[in-house]
Amino acid sequence: MFAVGTFAIIAALTVFDRVLAANTVGTLAILLLAVLGFLNGRPEWLDLGITYGVLNLIGTLAILKFFRHGDLARDAEEEDA
Repeated sequence: MFAVGTFAIIAALTVFDRVLAANTVGTLAILLLAVLGFLNGRPEWLDLGITYGVLNLIGTLAILKFFRHGDLARDAEEEDA
């Protein structure tokens, strides 16, 4: 599955398709951490998976905001003025 996700990142035509493929690979990594942690009896791996999931979400939102506005520090208040 990681190979398919990596191929989708490389072969995607738009930036948004690449972000979606990268987010899918991140989700697969979280699932892998959770399953391996369960099978090895290491529940702290689930904490690592949750942390990675939060970072994946924040990174995805930051990339999408950057490509939409061209700046990460842009406020909605600036658009109203």
